[in-house]
Amino acid sequence: MSYERSNIRDMAGYVWGEQPEDASQCKLNTNENPYPPSPQVAAALRAFDAAHLRTYPQPTADRLRTQLAKLHGLDRDSLLVTNGGDEALRLAITTFAAPGTPLGCAHPSYSLYPVLAQIQDAPLLQAGYADDWTLPKGFADQANTAGARLTCLVNPHAPSGRLMDVDQCARLAAELDGVLLLDEAYADFIDPALGYDSASLLRDFDNLLILRSFSKGYSLAGLRLGYLLGQPTLIAPLLTKTRDSYNVDAISQALGLAALSDPTYAEDTWARVRQERERLRDGLAQLGLPAPPSQANFLLASVPAAAKPPAPELYAALKAQGILVRHFNAPKLCGKLRITVGAPQQNRRLLRALRGLLCNAG
Repeated sequence: MSYERSNIRDMAGYVWGEQPEDASQCKLNTNENPYPPSPQVAAALRAFDAAHLRTYPQPTADRLRTQLAKLHGLDRDSLLVTNGGDEALRLAITTFAAPGTPLGCAHPSYSLYPVLAQIQDAPLLQAGYADDWTLPKGFADQANTAGARLTCLVNPHAPSGRLMDVDQCARLAAELDGVLLLDEAYADFIDPALGYDSASLLRDFDNLLILRSFSKGYSLAGLRLGYLLGQPTLIAPLLTKTRDSYNVDAISQALGLAALSDPTYAEDTWARVRQERERLRDGLAQLGLPAPPSQANFLLASVPAAAKPPAPELYAALKAQGILVRHFNAPKLCGKLRITVGAPQQNRRLLRALRGLLCNAG
């Protein structure tokens, strides 16, 4: 006998990227920062007194909230710390998307969105991105007509890396009847010259949530630490009602503070990733695998329809050589490979392998 709810029984779970135990693998499939965390994080971990684990952590991570609020020029009441960005998404969907009402998003996008929607028993608004990875015309009208009370959009977009600028974000927040959640997991890698600052919109919009993560920019994917920004009226129910008790452990709070204490280190890794992003994009283009400009730490390379081997086989051939990238067997993506921007030696290894595979096939 099956005891789970029918919608859980009938759904497919989230499929995560491979996490190999072999350190010799060239891992370019899950968009991790190729550089280690700040030395300040390592020092804080060594100095952490295990005796503190006897008691519960500070329930709302107030010291960390305070520092993050300063970083974004907000009050602490405008911020909630979460157990990774994924908990932030789950909390937002639980709080704002009632069962039976649609969750707004555009596809293809982060593949956890439909999973969380199915768990909540909320239908998914199916709006496809245009060929240039811009939102379809009339997207807000579609969401409003469907009755979506929450709309989630990754910005920069995953898996293309395209950035929706602040003015576009503002227009969308103004047009939507429900809450707009901008999932900015990759925002640390945006070119500073673009002046992107979505937090400035929070003064004017009480229906805007912004998700940020320590996983990518601060090289702490193994820690699980994220946060949400929004007006206090939007943050309050998440903080006081739907959030799990003691949702962020004491070690995570301490290491998050340590990461924030060394902004120069983090910003240097972001700059290095941006430099490698352009070198890798140029290298892929020379091999006939063009990728659109990206403001994230990954590229979406197109494998031409006539290419030999085609995208799925190219993915498998790279894997056989110990190089992991991501292939999605989905509309608009089946002929593409999503490639994390690695450290220089990783990117060189990838390009050498691709050159050999494509030349030998030709």
